[in-house]
Amino acid sequence: MNAVANVLRPCVDSARLGRLAVGALHAELALAPKPGLVTPFDPGSHDDMDAGTFLRSLFALRHYFREIALAGAEDAPFSALRTLGIQAEAAMLRATGGINTHRGAVFSIGLLVAAAARCRSMGQPVSGEQVCLGVQHWSPGLLAAPLDPDSPGQRVRARHRIAGVREQAAAGYPMLRGLALPTLRDALAAGLPREAALCHTLMALVAELDDINLLHRGGAEGLHWARAQAAAFMADGGAFAAGWRARLQQLGEAFVARRLSPGGSADLLACSVFLLQQEAA
Repeated sequence: MNAVANVLRPCVDSARLGRLAVGALHAELALAPKPGLVTPFDPGSHDDMDAGTFLRSLFALRHYFREIALAGAEDAPFSALRTLGIQAEAAMLRATGGINTHRGAVFSIGLLVAAAARCRSMGQPVSGEQVCLGVQHWSPGLLAAPLDPDSPGQRVRARHRIAGVREQAAAGYPMLRGLALPTLRDALAAGLPREAALCHTLMALVAELDDINLLHRGGAEGLHWARAQAAAFMADGGAFAAGWRARLQQLGEAFVARRLSPGGSADLLACSVFLLQQEAA
């Protein structure tokens, strides 16, 4: 790009986008009740992590999101984004003593932050849906990047022959565009308090997503059970129904008894929070 074009490009507040990404992840962590997932009050179905582990991870990742926003604004190739993600994952593991708290978020929110910054730098729309589609700019490099066949997620994906987060990203995150964002927007517009709207959206995701974390922990049976429970919760009104909080707490006890944790759904919830907040940034 020539010097004149660079001058004409809109200024991108990469630091603000980075803060919004960390804030979205903190909002997901702070949310409760949240079946099987870590909250500030309990570790859910996890024996190796708690809210403190997640906070240490977030502190270690705070510079990553600003850096990947800068890379996105500069239209960096996917290889550069991938390098930043690998470095961020290493920082996360150092901060948590080797515990994977935010690997999915490093990938998905990282790409969305980069896409949001690129959209701004190009003077393009920055609706949540448009930012999701903006990730497709890196689809060729993303799909060509090597995978770790020994990672739990890749083993589960291969065994059950389902699309993973890489395929979701390459397709412009259809679950975010078609389900999570509309659900969250509608819940907030209908007057649900923010916490209730987030819980409502989380359960909508659990009901529909082929959550690799659920498959890893419970196999196909565990995924089917979790999706059925979430679908029943939503069919009864979700967080719009009276007594929804108590019902979700009871459902959480059942998730913990089965050692199930919908971490993939939680990642997409945090992505949804970021996407809505960045629209006004």
